[in-house]
Amino acid sequence: MQNNDYDVVIIGGGPAGLTAGIYAKRAGLSALLLEKHAPGGQIMITDWIENYPGFPKGLAGYELTMKMEEQARNFDLEIESGNVEGINLENNVKEIVLSNRKIKTKTIIIASGCSPRKLGIPGENSLYGKGVSTCATCDAMFFKEKNVVAVGGGDTAIQETLFLTKFVKKVYLIHRRNELRATKILQDRVFANDKIEFVWNSVATEIKGKGSVDSVTVQNIKTKENKSINADGCFIWVGTIPNTEFLKGSIDVDPQGFIITDKNMETSVKGVFAAGDVRDTPLRQVATAVGDAAIAAISADHYIESLK
Repeated sequence: MQNNDYDVVIIGGGPAGLTAGIYAKRAGLSALLLEKHAPGGQIMITDWIENYPGFPKGLAGYELTMKMEEQARNFDLEIESGNVEGINLENNVKEIVLSNRKIKTKTIIIASGCSPRKLGIPGENSLYGKGVSTCATCDAMFFKEKNVVAVGGGDTAIQETLFLTKFVKKVYLIHRRNELRATKILQDRVFANDKIEFVWNSVATEIKGKGSVDSVTVQNIKTKENKSINADGCFIWVGTIPNTEFLKGSIDVDPQGFIITDKNMETSVKGVFAAGDVRDTPLRQVATAVGDAAIAAISADHYIESLK
């Protein structure tokens, strides 16, 4: 785009970002999508998606991403790889700062998603990539017929644990409560899987190993008893943190750092919108991200019309 001037710049290339791009282009807006890595976001590493309408038998996360990206490119959405380092929202024309240049735009849609939350325990960082992982789809095959530990109790943790059982000998699933938070259908599947042993009311306190994971120390939060579980890997799924470091206090967020929006997906700054997992929302799913993004893109179009 000449003079780096756009109607809308979308930050993030997951389902929310790609959907926002589709709707923006259909509205006749000049649009640029910026993605740090490759388009797709977190669903690129999701083994199987069976609750997104239109695919009765389900499909792999990367397949859905490819279809979304193809559709966005069919509308001539401009997609660029770039890491957003900051944004300037002081004027009507917003400015996005990349490492090599600045981009001007009338509106911004933030769809930068989330990253896995860490436990913050000894051994987690030093053994990351050496047995510690947050992605079963990426790493499960390295643990064929081995014992692993998994930490978490939500939908993602259970989906990923079930995927692990296709490869590993056994999964010790550690959860700080005595019941799971995952949806009923996932709970039914995980309870029926004889490769999974539950370690209830417990937390991981240390991951041990020299060069690779050897064991995980677990503490029962009620009895305070500690025990060591011999394992070759430790998979961690204990929630997410929003990818909002580039905002640097420029818009309002909740105590966890998720962006606060109104019903039109507009943030505390006029002309700046948010969609998907990065937003303060009760549900983080592909379906909700897509819905958010459609609203955000149309709201951005209405905002631009109001400037004329």
